[in-house]
Order: sequence, then C-alpha cells, then structure tokens
Amino acid sequence: MPFTAKDLSQLGSRKELLNLAEQKNISLKKPLDNLKYEKELLELQAELVNLQKHISDHKLRVAVIFEGRDAAGKGGAIKRFKEHLNPRTSRVVALTKPTEVEQGQWYFRRYIKVLPNPGEIVFFDRSWYNRAVVEPVMDFCTPEQYSQFIVQVPEFEHLLYEDNLIIIKFWFSISKSEQKRRFKSRLNNPLKQWKFSPVDMQGQKLWDRYTHYKEQMFSKTHTNFSPWVIVKTNDKKRHDSKVCVMFCHNLIIPTRENLRFLSYPTLM
Repeated sequence: MPFTAKDLSQLGSRKELLNLAEQKNISLKKPLDNLKYEKELLELQAELVNLQKHISDHKLRVAVIFEGRDAAGKGGAIKRFKEHLNPRTSRVVALTKPTEVEQGQWYFRRYIKVLPNPGEIVFFDRSWYNRAVVEPVMDFCTPEQYSQFIVQVPEFEHLLYEDNLIIIKFWFSISKSEQKRRFKSRLNNPLKQWKFSPVDMQGQKLWDRYTHYKEQMFSKTHTNFSPWVIVKTNDKKRHDSKVCVMFCHNLIIPTRENLRFLSYPTLM
C-alpha cells in the first residue's frame, strides 16, 4: 500500500519515514541509494571546482581522454564533470569526421590544435585513440595507417608529457548485454535517438574484433607517463563517482610527479 498524503503529513523525521515504510512493506532502497549518490556526486563536484582553481592558479594543462565502446557512458560522465566547472577554463572536444584536407595531414595535427592552454582542462569525448580501435575495426583506416599510429602514439604522448601537459586516459568498459540494452533504450527514446547510428550496432556484431584491438591498444599505449584507467560502467551512477574520485585524488594532485607506473591499466 503506497504512502498517503495524511501519512506523510504526520512524519517528523527520517526514522519515522523508515518505520512507516517497513509497516507498509515499501522498499526505500532505490530512492535512498539515489539520494546517497546525489550527495556523493555533489561533494565530488565541489572537489572538481577546487581542483579547477588549482589548475588555473598554477597554469597547468590537463587533457582528460574518455574512450570506450559505444553507449558506455562517456558523454554522461563528461556532463557531470563539467556541470559546475567554470566554462572559461574548461571545454569539451568532440571532433567530427576529418575533412578531406585533414585526411591529408599528419594524423595528430587536428588534435594538437585543441589541446589545453595554460590553466585549462579539456575533456576529450573520444580522441586520437579512434585510430587504435574504432577505425581498424570498421576499416576506416588502412593497416599501414594503423601500424604507423600505434608506433607513434607513445612517442606523441611522451612529447606532451615532456612539455608538462598532463594526460589522463579513461577507458569505459561495458558488457555486451548491457550495451545492447542501452542501444534499445536509445532507439525507443525520441530524445536519445540522435545518439544511435548504424556504426553503433556494428559494435555488437564485431564485439570480438573490438576486444582484440582494445587489448592491443592497452599493451602498446599503457605507459608510466601516460597510463590507462579502466572503469567498469554497467552501473552508470557508480562509475560517475569512481571516475571523479580517481580524477581528483589519484592522478592530478598536484603535478605530474604523482603519476605512477602500473604494469597494466588500473581497474575501477
């Protein structure tokens, strides 16, 4: 039996609400979990604001890369990161398909142009790592282009590291069944249908091929100066908090000297 307006008007404390819910056999686990998540997220977002001030005051340059399979929650995590940050010193980069001119240039050039300025955080909603997984899986690049990229990317990131640019690389890991469920949810939601493309569905059909190139990427590009952090994202709310915690407390405070070598990407 649900709560009535009279029931709620007589409540004077949280304890009374819990007792009433128990009497009526109403589970409050989900709303309580949601409240806990919102409280934790707000505290972490406050830490992000403090961290942004530190980055701005010390003229640091921070690039945060969000990679992962389609529908893994990259966009949602970036939205929560950016929600309360100063837009003057933070921005999101989500580049579209390269133009004909860009296709004839050095692959990394289009990304160099959008790297962070002193005092700025840039969130990459996908990055140069398109060429590590998506492009070879979908045959959007040649084997020669892929081979050249996988050799050059550690060198490219080491140059950035030597120039005191801080790079944090997140890989959002999602199960095949959960990805399929989210695809169906997008198709049934007119507000989210724009997120779905024919390429997305190929991710289900080519799941094992994606896995192969993902593992190759980790083995070739996980370095002591630019490590990967793997985030399990089947539970969207938990992964938002975990990413914020890792960002605030493990990778950025206060300078690149705190980056530590891991033999394999950190699993969260």
